[in-house]
Formats: sequence, structure tokens, C-alpha cells
Amino acid sequence: MNPKSNQPDSNQYKTNRRSFIARTSASVAAFSIVPGYVLGTRGQTPPSGKLNLAAVGVGGMGRNNLAKLADENIVALCDVDAGERAAKIIKLYPKAKVYRDYREMFEKQKDIDAVIIATPDHTHGVIGMAAIKAGKHIYMQKPLAHSIFETRKLTEAAREKKLVTQMGNQGHSGDGVRQICEWIWSGAIGDVREVHAWTNRPVWPQGVEVERPKETPPVPNDLDWDLWIGPAAMRPYHPTYAPSKWRAWWDFGTGSLGDLGCHVLDPVFWALKLGHPTSVEGCISTYWQEFWQLTEPKNETYPRSTVVRYKFPARGNMAATTLTWWDGGLLPPRPEELEEGKRMGDADGGVLFMGDKGVLMCGCYGLNPQLLPGKRMKEFQQPAPSIERIPGGSDGHEKDWARACKGGKPASSNWEYSGPMTEVVLLGNLAVRNPNQRLLWDGPNLKITNDADADAYIRRNFRAGWTL
Repeated sequence: MNPKSNQPDSNQYKTNRRSFIARTSASVAAFSIVPGYVLGTRGQTPPSGKLNLAAVGVGGMGRNNLAKLADENIVALCDVDAGERAAKIIKLYPKAKVYRDYREMFEKQKDIDAVIIATPDHTHGVIGMAAIKAGKHIYMQKPLAHSIFETRKLTEAAREKKLVTQMGNQGHSGDGVRQICEWIWSGAIGDVREVHAWTNRPVWPQGVEVERPKETPPVPNDLDWDLWIGPAAMRPYHPTYAPSKWRAWWDFGTGSLGDLGCHVLDPVFWALKLGHPTSVEGCISTYWQEFWQLTEPKNETYPRSTVVRYKFPARGNMAATTLTWWDGGLLPPRPEELEEGKRMGDADGGVLFMGDKGVLMCGCYGLNPQLLPGKRMKEFQQPAPSIERIPGGSDGHEKDWARACKGGKPASSNWEYSGPMTEVVLLGNLAVRNPNQRLLWDGPNLKITNDADADAYIRRNFRAGWTL
């Protein structure tokens, strides 16, 4: 695949711009109509003040994203599965046109201003790039894409088209992650040289006990299996993949890290201003084997449990930092500062920031930040808020994006922030796929410098007929 083919078509952009100017002039003369596609680019909004919104993938998380934006104009819904889950959502928006193929939707329906993409991870890149080429603002579920290469290309292309973007890591709009940043930046725990982050995932079958199924049951009548497979290599349908167990499989999902990493690691990435790591080591290392027997990647699914260790260089006034990720039931050592009987993090995971002047702990999504031990928290004089709060907090994440589309400030987790963070998350999976060795990372050039086999996984081969 030629990377040049992934760039937006400049001639198309010029044509769209000429059309934009002509249509905008006509609408101003008529006064009563302002085209929706100017939203977020010229600060204009239609008389209704509403977006013409589409969604691709409505049976899962797309349902929740739509519900948060139900007061916008929902004009198009697209899902490869017309079964009961999607049908229930489609009934809620009777004015929306319904599609199976997102390509047909973008080709036929020109009134769309913005699109929610909430499909399995392996299709994020191709659908996202199609939306960018069509000039649509995008709310993309996490992770931004299935591979590091696709993530970088989406970020660059959206920037070039000046589109309004948001990734679906709603905790980034919450107050907790902002408090964590403000506390660390104020010096509350001193320099942070060590961080531990963990999740309870996976909560689906994956690991050494999972083989590719040998049975080939018939494809459900409501499912377009070819479209569901999309850019991945074709394989027979089986319910162990769709609709909800795809996260376990290398070809479709991004495992525990992809599912929760963009939530759990968000306060770490923001508060410590991390940028690119210099190295990453995954799954099995001699150090950790002293404590736990970890599982190796087998067959085509992610390991049941992993440990991933990133090394980040010093950044400005921030010290060099080691970040260790734990999943599949593995947990970091319990800090001495945490009182007996108190839980580390919460049910979904958490983070321990180990500073040279104290410890800061939070749950998943940056929730419930607290200094340890508890008496420190009681005595702590919190710094005055210095980061703007998002109306509604994490519950306002989708509306924050809609406001940006209508000419407001950039969305809180726009891709200029969430794209680089997603690259770090997915780099951990690359290390898991090439375990028990330290991979040296050249982030700006997207290259593993000491292992050609690992370097090959930075981008993936698409099935014939599919491209960014």
C-alpha cells in the first residue's frame, strides 16, 4: 500500500471549497438556509443550531453516543448488522436514512455534517479516512485505529482537512483527570519517575484456551459478513467474533490495552506530558517472571494476562518515567501508603503515580483521585483550578464535540491529543506480540530500530479492495 494514497485528494478539496463558497453565498442571500457543512470551519450554525449527524455502528457503543446527541438532527444510520440490537436503535430515529455500507452513505447523502464511528477496531481506519475524504467531522470510538500507522494517518489527514475530531475516551472530559494534572503540576507529589496502571480486562474469552473455531455455522440473515470483515483477511463467520467477542482477536480487536488503555492511561499521558517512549517491553520479562507466570500470545488471540513496560525520557521539567501496564488479573505491588482494607483503584482499574514526595492514586477514567496515605489527602490544600472544565464532565464528552463542530473551542480529546496517546497504547500491543525483548522506538518516524520482525507490525496488510 502506497502511503501517498492515504493522503486527502487536494483536487477534491479544491472542488469542495469552490462548491462551499458558491453554496454559502446562495444561502446568505436566502438567509433562511445555512449549509451544515460550514459548521466548525467558519463558526456559523444553521438556524436550528443543530448538526446533521450520522452514525456508523449503532448496535453497541454507538447507541450511547447517539443518545447523548439525540437533540441534534440524526439524519443517517449505518450498520452492517440489521439484527435486533441495531433495529431497536434505528426505530428511535425514524427520520434517519438507513444504510449497510458506509461508502454508500457518504456517496449518496450529502447533508451530513458530522459522523460518529463506533465499529469494531479493525474498521476504524478505513471508515475514518472515508469520512475525512468526505469532509465530515468525526467522533471516533477508542482506540482511534487498529494499528499505529493508521492512527498517524488519520491524525494527519484530519489536521490537513481542518476537521473537528474527538475520541471516545469520555474520562478526558471529566473533572478527575483535570485535578490529577493540576495536583502533579503543582508539585503535590514531586517528580514522578514510576507509574503503574492496570485494568480488570479481559472480560471476554481470550488467551491460551481459545483456538480459532473449526465450525462454520451459517451467517445470520441480518449480518453482511463481508462488510463486517472489511479490511481484515476473510475467514468464515462464527459467533465467537461477532457481535461482541472480537476484541480478543488480533485481526479485529486491540485486546485489553486497546479496550481500556485509552481510558486508564489518559491521566498519565496528560499529567506527565509523555509524548513518545524510547522503548517498550511486553508480556514476559525476566524481572516479572520472578513474581508471576505470564501467558504468551498463542494462535490468533491476545494473551490472557500481560505486563507492558514503557520508558519515557525526561520532558522539560518532567523526570524520565517508567510506566508499567498490568491486565488479566495482574496487579502492581500494593503501595505501603495505602491503608489496609482499602482498594487500589476501582472495579475497572486504576493508576498509581509514584512521586518522590508522595503517591497519587485514581480509578479508571481518572476517577476519584486521592493522595496517599489518607491523612495527606485530608491535609492537602488543592491548587486553584487552572484547566477549563467541560460542561457535564465525562457525561458531556459528546456534546463537547458537537459544540466544537459548531465553531466552539477544540474538543477536549481531539486527535491532536488522542492520536499520539493512541499510538503509545498500540505500541504496547506491538510489544506483546513480540514478547520478552526490549523494543527501541523511534516515534516520529514510526519505526522499531532494533527488530525488523516487530517493525512489520506497525502497519497491516489490507484485504484486496480495501485501503485508507
